[in-house]
Formats: sequence, structure tokens, C-alpha cells
Amino acid sequence: VFSKIFSHEALESYLPKIQLVIKDTLRAWSSNPEPINVYHEAQKLTFRMAIRVLLGFRIPDEELGRLFEVYQQFVENVFSLPMDLPFSGYRRGIRARETLQKGLEKAIQEKLQNTQGKDYADALDILIESGKEHGKEMTMQELKDGTLELIFAAYATTASASTSLIMQLLKHPRVLEKLREELRSKGILHNGCICEGSLRLDNINGLHYLDCVIKEVLRLFTPISGGYRTVLQTFELDGFQIPKGWSVMYSIRDTHDTAPVFKDVDVFDPDRFGQGRSEDKDGRFHYLPFGGGVRTCLGKHLAKLFLKALAIELASTSRFELATRTFPRITLVPVLHPVDGLKVKFFGLDSNQNEILTGTDAMLGATV
Repeated sequence: VFSKIFSHEALESYLPKIQLVIKDTLRAWSSNPEPINVYHEAQKLTFRMAIRVLLGFRIPDEELGRLFEVYQQFVENVFSLPMDLPFSGYRRGIRARETLQKGLEKAIQEKLQNTQGKDYADALDILIESGKEHGKEMTMQELKDGTLELIFAAYATTASASTSLIMQLLKHPRVLEKLREELRSKGILHNGCICEGSLRLDNINGLHYLDCVIKEVLRLFTPISGGYRTVLQTFELDGFQIPKGWSVMYSIRDTHDTAPVFKDVDVFDPDRFGQGRSEDKDGRFHYLPFGGGVRTCLGKHLAKLFLKALAIELASTSRFELATRTFPRITLVPVLHPVDGLKVKFFGLDSNQNEILTGTDAMLGATV
């Protein structure tokens, strides 16, 4: 059922809504006279995307803001020790989840009652219809659980990757300019504007350099450290016997750091994924930002589409610069993100828009 939510047809229908959410967000960032904390704002962006696009909820902005704060409290306490004591993180997380589910139940009920004006089938629609196709009407509790799972899956890791993308575009202005060149050559960017109707799913999938940039961000800054598997059959690895029934953790980051196919592993180099080098094609499990095998991440295509849409908007309609003297330190738990946030100043475009969008590498850089 979940695989239908991330099918090619579903992604095609989500794309215009994703673009709209990203455009509105970048407009808000640019209108803010102060630098923004990119990671925190990216969390708001991915939460809004999940609520507005994936679930199709029509929650007013003020109520959405309150729901986001509750969701933050829920996420911050997910990894708490399971000790149900007053003022414990576990108790705060449970209370936040209860509040969330009340808000989600209200949104689901309103959605079920108001089916007018729908121009696409969102993930929740697909979930409900798939249940009916299998002769099983989903209960409200199942709908709330499925909704919360979709928000959780679309939230932290995508916010992490979005922050890493912005940071790398700041660090490597030549990459940003090369992105713009590709957009111009494909007829997507013209005179500083995105050409109307040019951003279809097939067109975006045909942007090879953009694909390389997103792949390199996910190689060097994989949001999560790894995954878990249960051993189905006793096997031997490098002289060690791993018994059936054991739990095994595989590390995505260590794999990317030590895989022999990648040259200069610490260097941000999107061209490593280009046709001339194709470093990710030399082995099955050297590159696995979304895991591998039958348990690979179901939402990987949606995550990559979101990152590509964000990169296109950043390259086409935005001007931004680092607002601190140095780039922030990175912490890895629970997902990769800047320790003190990535402070960036976004600027609204003025009458010199063409000059801003087609300028040289010197236009984007750290404010020192």
C-alpha cells in the first residue's frame, strides 16, 4: 500500500504542490530582515510539506505552527529511556503524541467530510482507497498511526539533507553556477525566471548534474548513520561467525567513507557521479544513503524529488549568503545537523534580478 504512495504517478501529482510549498517558504525566508537558522526552518518546511502535500490537510497556518511545536517535542523525546516518570522525556513524548493524535484526528475527520476541490490524490487518499480495495475499512486509529508514520518518515532526514544541500551550495558557488547553466541549457531557466510548465517530473529526472549534486550531498552527509537487520541464516564474515537470530547494524556513513570506489572521500565532488566516472556503479553496496535490498527506503524517490525541487528554486530565484564568520560544526545524533544551526541571510530579488541570477562565483560567499 505504501509503495503506491511513492509511485511515479503519485510523485507527478505531488510535484506542483511541493513547488508551491518551497516557493512560499523561500519567499518568507527572503522577507525576514534577520538571518535564519536553516536547520530549524528546514524542519518547518518538511513538516509543512508532509501536512499540506502528502496528507492534503487544510490546517490554518496558526494551528499548523502549534502542531509543529508539539511535533518537535514528540521527536525530541523519541529516543528517551522508557521510564514513565513525571517530567521524564518519555512522559513528555507520550503527552506530545497524544496531543498530536488529537490534532490529526480532527484533520482527518475534516478531510473525510470535505472532498470538494481536490485536484490530486494525496498519500492519505491512496491509503484509504487501498484499504477499501482490500475489503478493509481502515479504523481512525490506523489512519492516525499511518499519518504519523508518514510525517515522521518525511521530516527529520529530509530537513537534514536540505540543510546540507544549502551549506554545500554556499561552500561551492561554482557548483551552484553549474546548476544554473544546466537549467538554462534545458530551457527551464530563462532571464532569471523558471519557464512556466517546464518543471515536470520527466524534465527534472533529465537534469543529470542536479542528480549528481543530490547524490553527492547524500554520500558525504548521509542524514542517518545506518540501519538494523535480523540474521536469518548463520553466516561468516571476515572470519567471524554471525549466528542466526542476532541483530546486526550496518553503517551507511562508514561504508561511504571506506568504500574503495570513491576517490578523495572527504571532497565534495558531484562530478564523481557523472557519466565519465560513475563511481557509484562499481559495486552494489558501496553507495546506500537509503539502505539496500528489499528493505530499502520506500520514500527515497520522494525525498530526492523534494531536494531537487529545492535546489532548482535555490539556483533560480534565490540569493543567499552565510551570516557567520565560519561554517558550523556538525553533530550526527539523531540525524546529521549543525550543532548551533546554519545561519544564512536570504535576500529578496530586486530590479537587477537578471544580474543577480547570472552573476559570477563571487556573488555567493561567506560574509566575513
